[in-house]
Amino acid sequence: MSSVDKKAVILVSGGLDSATCLAIARSEGYQSYALSFNYGQRSSSELGAAVKLADFFGVAQHHVIPLGIGKLGGSALTDHSVDVPVTGVVPDHIPVTYVPARNTVFLSYALAWAEVLQADAIFIGVNALDYSGYPDCRPEFIEAFERMANLATKAGIEGHPVTIRTPLIKMSKADIIRCGTDLGVNYALTVSCYQADERGLACGRCDSCRLRKKGFEDAGLADPTSYFA
Repeated sequence: MSSVDKKAVILVSGGLDSATCLAIARSEGYQSYALSFNYGQRSSSELGAAVKLADFFGVAQHHVIPLGIGKLGGSALTDHSVDVPVTGVVPDHIPVTYVPARNTVFLSYALAWAEVLQADAIFIGVNALDYSGYPDCRPEFIEAFERMANLATKAGIEGHPVTIRTPLIKMSKADIIRCGTDLGVNYALTVSCYQADERGLACGRCDSCRLRKKGFEDAGLADPTSYFA
């Protein structure tokens, strides 16, 4: 298969992990199709970052899909009456920033588009090392979804399975940042904060800010994040 024929759908949130996934897909010769979601998240500025990243990487196409899962509540990221925790990651505890079934829904949309495009792979920037403990970021979930995907699609049944790629899943945040830097990622375009303001300025206190800050420190690189507090 030539590089022209290699297609991948990349889930792009606007954060540093998905930006690194975009860079990895491009380095492997995939024609990249970016997929983002407006699901009622607290920080809408991350969608602006996703648009900038798609433009930066020159993707073949970028869709921003509106979803109503935020109306269901159940997460500090979609319910403004629930405070975003700022005390740091608690081991073996799923925080209130977990959005019920989010990655299942996102991957389902990516699977549908991948089948339409006849894409070979879906890239998602989940991580099971430096992360907040979400159950839908674990290898077991990804493996189960891939099995389901290739049972539930015409492409899979006809012998054209899709692969769910998780290149960051066993990497530390520092290693992710080093990898992306080597591949030319402009991390100044990314927004990681759970409660970034409309300009993309970060709080510096939420789990995501803490993990990002530590990652850059451990990588020995300057974090281009700007803060409102």
